[in-house]
Amino acid sequence: MRSRPRTALLAVLGLTGGLLLTSPQSASAANLIKNPGFETAGTDDMPYCWKKSGWGDNDFTFEATADAHSGSKAMKVSLTRRVDGDRKALITESAECAPVVTPGKQYDLGLWYKSTTPDTSVTLFRHDATAGWQYWTDLKTLEMAGSWTEATVRTPEVPAGTDRIAWGVSVYGTGSVTTDDYTMDQVAEPDPDPVCTGTAEECANGRWDVLPTENPVRSMHSVVLNNGKVLLIAGSGNSEEMFEAGTFTSAVYDPENGTYKQIPTPKDMFCAGHVQLDDGRVLVMSGNKAYPVPGGHGYEGYKDSYVFDPVTETYSKTNDMNDGHWYPSATVLGNGDVISFGGLKEDSTGSVTAELWSDAEQKWLELWKVNQTWSYWGLYPSMILMQDGRLFYSGSHVFGNNIPGTGSAVYDYDANTVTQIPGLRNKDERDQSASVLLPPAQDQKVLTIGGGNIDSNPDANRLTDVIDLKQPNPSYVAGPPLPQGTVDLGGGRVPQTGSQGKMYVSAVLLPDGKVLETGGALHNRADPVYESSLYDPATNTFDPVAADPEERGYHSSAFLLPDGRVMATGDNPGNGSWNHDVSIYTPPYLLKGERPAITSVIDSEWTYGDTQRITVDRPIAKAELIRPAAVTHSSDPNQRFVDLPLSVDGNNVDLNVTSNPNLAPPGWYMLFAVDANGVPSVAKWVHLQGPSALSATDSSAHVHDFADDLKGKVTGPGKKRTSQKVSPTVSGCDRHYGSANVCVPTDFPPTVKATTKSRCDWLKKNDYGRLKVNGRDDPLRLDPNRDGVACGKGDVTRR
Repeated sequence: MRSRPRTALLAVLGLTGGLLLTSPQSASAANLIKNPGFETAGTDDMPYCWKKSGWGDNDFTFEATADAHSGSKAMKVSLTRRVDGDRKALITESAECAPVVTPGKQYDLGLWYKSTTPDTSVTLFRHDATAGWQYWTDLKTLEMAGSWTEATVRTPEVPAGTDRIAWGVSVYGTGSVTTDDYTMDQVAEPDPDPVCTGTAEECANGRWDVLPTENPVRSMHSVVLNNGKVLLIAGSGNSEEMFEAGTFTSAVYDPENGTYKQIPTPKDMFCAGHVQLDDGRVLVMSGNKAYPVPGGHGYEGYKDSYVFDPVTETYSKTNDMNDGHWYPSATVLGNGDVISFGGLKEDSTGSVTAELWSDAEQKWLELWKVNQTWSYWGLYPSMILMQDGRLFYSGSHVFGNNIPGTGSAVYDYDANTVTQIPGLRNKDERDQSASVLLPPAQDQKVLTIGGGNIDSNPDANRLTDVIDLKQPNPSYVAGPPLPQGTVDLGGGRVPQTGSQGKMYVSAVLLPDGKVLETGGALHNRADPVYESSLYDPATNTFDPVAADPEERGYHSSAFLLPDGRVMATGDNPGNGSWNHDVSIYTPPYLLKGERPAITSVIDSEWTYGDTQRITVDRPIAKAELIRPAAVTHSSDPNQRFVDLPLSVDGNNVDLNVTSNPNLAPPGWYMLFAVDANGVPSVAKWVHLQGPSALSATDSSAHVHDFADDLKGKVTGPGKKRTSQKVSPTVSGCDRHYGSANVCVPTDFPPTVKATTKSRCDWLKKNDYGRLKVNGRDDPLRLDPNRDGVACGKGDVTRR
């Protein structure tokens, strides 16, 4: 893993908002900048309404020069030595000088410049009516230019509570930048909303359609490939019979024609980990070595690893991992490496081994080459890459209780430390919650949604929590409660009441900047919940929308397709059955009339810090990169939405690509252009990589407070150990009854009394059928007559 400065924020961040794009207006009439050409003298050797700004260990000069673009003066900022930090001529942060802005509006910024260094960026600060002046974002990197060159860029929508902004050009490398003739104009109001093209209900809440063709495999892993197809991995599909027969399956679904192609699958990839590599192939790690044996071992994970090639549609074996990892995490890093934690080993114990896939060597590294804390992170721990290279464990996981402590943490690979993060509510009831890095990734906010606990089996909760990782000492704060829908408790759908929420949540980032949460169930592999809603990060609110008509509980997934729709698959209730129906959600934004189109992409190979030009058929409001899904068990820690700041010239749009590979790790992305009404184009595929991703050790533009004053308990590497003991009932199933793919819960829902009749009535209502008792033990008292069959006629008539 590439080293990083402890406090560095790789900060060519780039956000955009949602208003109509037009060419920047003339600077003459509407310019909001006072003294835009530095012609009026001020104090402290700086022009009126401009000040010296910056930080760090560097040698610098500020000079009012006669080498102007117009008039008699320009401003030259030079760095002759730099260890860290930056220098910039900044609009004075005062009521007299800083331009007044309106929340929700966007502004076109422009300037003329000459530069002898590539290490520059347009930097924004904003004045919050409550919190005062604070760093906002960086928008655009300025290329080197020996003669006067114009630069333009559009701001994001101004955040709520902001009344003024200040901005300037930061210099963070040796050399100089001379600037002149600044402009700032408010963007014109968008056109009114178009007429709805569906029913009023559809245009408000979207529409679900169940496809006529079923998914042929029991897939619980879904990966959107860089050709627009979807890899659906089942392995044995949680079927002990298929495992014993050696029947392991995958399929490739083509959304263009609705067809499936079954793929030879070499191993049981049931509950493996997976992630997209930077060349578009899919790395699949571990899987199921053995199903549990009553009175013996639990699930076992193998060490094998495979790569799936979307071109040949085949699997090929890699070298082995150092441990088995059934249910491992998989997070791609800014240099293209992949780090993995957790899961169950070959002997059913919990793996405490961190694994690192080297992109350069195309293999799993030997154990001694990988930093180890010997920590057990559980199963599918949600490890989200932060913009400075650290990992944020959000608290979302699979099965039972969370890790000890606060249930959330920042892991620093280079320092090999774990720091606890506070604020996550009910940390032991976030089993199969969902966590997402909210749009845009530049904001570094994470949302967790719902969850439960398959061991204690309470009603799943409505909790949502949000954390802002830009804060010096970030902490989760309570978000709005999940909307409630209906739940089927066995007698048909009834409204949810009280604090009832859901686990097995799917969360999908959409191209309009919202998050679709959908699917779920109230209890361990039982009681499906029918509810979907759109979360808006800008307002921190949920808006209920149409619900998927299909049950989507355990082993379900939902993900974004390149055409802007959402696909949902799977459901595996406790009786071992499987839902092969596939649902497609059409969001309201696809029912607002004609959608924009990206008519050309000049280059599909993108490098960090680039400016890339696209053409569109009509005005758009923003553009972004969305990393394609690789999702299972409510978990896709690599899902991210990266805004691309815009410069606009008619139908030609220049996109400013982040220089921070931790913000957008190398790989293939879906590029969406979105109009003023939130209507997205069909995505184009672009490939992001480059020298910055592989060699830069400090490409930071600035240091701003970014999780740099953590107050939580810090732990370093513990004593080296082989594993952590884990109960064979880790999956919440009592293996004394039925086959391995049937889950009789270790604890029943709270409405079920602890009597044989009540429990047997619940099992019958949920279609468990005949259940053989495995061995002599009967811990749930389901076989009082001891005939070897649970809940037989003689059992429920006995007391």
